[in-house]
Amino acid sequence: MSEPVVGRFAPSPSGRMHLGNVFAALLAWLSVRARGGRMLLRIEDLDPDRCKPEYATTLMDDLCWLGLDWDAGPRPGDAPSDKWFQSRRTPFYQQQLDKLAALGLVYPCFCTRAQLHAASAPHQSDGAPRYDGRCRALTPEQAATQSRTRAPALRARVPDETLCFTDGLQGPRCENLEREAGDFILRRSDGVFAYQLAAPADDSAMGVTEVVRGQDLLASTARQIWLLRTLGYPPPHYVHTPLLLAPDGRRLAKRERDLDLGALRAKLPSPQPLIGALAHLAGLQSAPRPVTAQALVPVFSWQRIVKSNMVLPNNFLGNYL
Repeated sequence: MSEPVVGRFAPSPSGRMHLGNVFAALLAWLSVRARGGRMLLRIEDLDPDRCKPEYATTLMDDLCWLGLDWDAGPRPGDAPSDKWFQSRRTPFYQQQLDKLAALGLVYPCFCTRAQLHAASAPHQSDGAPRYDGRCRALTPEQAATQSRTRAPALRARVPDETLCFTDGLQGPRCENLEREAGDFILRRSDGVFAYQLAAPADDSAMGVTEVVRGQDLLASTARQIWLLRTLGYPPPHYVHTPLLLAPDGRRLAKRERDLDLGALRAKLPSPQPLIGALAHLAGLQSAPRPVTAQALVPVFSWQRIVKSNMVLPNNFLGNYL
């Protein structure tokens, strides 16, 4: 008998969830609940400049309002803990970094932001910058000299290796780590650990077997699988959901308050119209009928979920809610 699936919510408390965040959270929750699995909540508050404790409380309150419960993790009003809040898990990330360094897979990078933007080649799959490796060949003496005037970031030294995996919704993918992903940052120059190290390491430590997240993170998957395998951890199964795009085609963003939960909750008497609209967009309902998240569990299947990104109409609230 196979082990039950373990999924997770991993929101960043940098502002109110927008409609795209809710869409991915709903599908992650349905995938777990449809198979009788466990859902975890982790707060990804690595960035001290953007993440606030009050935002974490609001995120948890919004998930409760939506009916998306979780089996383990913090609760509204809980103080940040070293089990569920990434900002408190620095010693664990340092242990993982030390393992990679012992394998000769970490090097210091002294490039400025301007140098990175000027020299980076585009990632072949999504147009994101790829590091050109200019600090890869620095000698220990050169690195020590530069360290006197500038704190370095730390990068992973990825191999010239093609890694293939099958995404649960987008299908088979292959990526050459060196040519397409490039040497990615593990720890920033200010000492903050990067998402690319923290998120997969936490997934492994917390027993997560399925990661459901937006399609914008698909390009991170090959490097995270490589990192986990290198550290000796089995990678989870990844599923990348379509993105909900603004009417002008851009990605929804928290900083622009695009259809965030604050605005939506102020207009809606309950979450059911919103859940129904998202279920319709996903392919789970033929019309945007109000429905609870729980009522969708029996009809959920990844085979029914659309794969392509969707542009929302100008009057989304009027058309759907």
